[in-house]
Amino acid sequence: MCSKNGWAIERLKGFPEDGIEKKVYSTAAKGQDGKVVSAMFDRITFDPQIMGGRACIRGMRIPVSVIVGQIAHGATFEEILEGYPDLEREDIQAALEYAAWLTKEEVYPVEAQK
Repeated sequence: MCSKNGWAIERLKGFPEDGIEKKVYSTAAKGQDGKVVSAMFDRITFDPQIMGGRACIRGMRIPVSVIVGQIAHGATFEEILEGYPDLEREDIQAALEYAAWLTKEEVYPVEAQK
């Protein structure tokens, strides 16, 4: 595995040396402000061996997307904590903060083609 621009490149298992590559988001990747993602979100983990490298809560098989999705559909913190007894309130808050951070995007005007 090698690193390019904050992405770890890993060869797919079972393919020849010149085969297909997949990208695995590295916890050492940096945000636009230059901070290391894992330092900003210490409860959010990325591990290729857990849920295919998706953002999860504290190394558990609980993806951030599941927690944020439940909030989006009206679940309360208490309901989520009942359904996932290994979670803490701070985990849910961290998931929301991470989701908010991901949505910070810059929009650039595009000139119409003539």
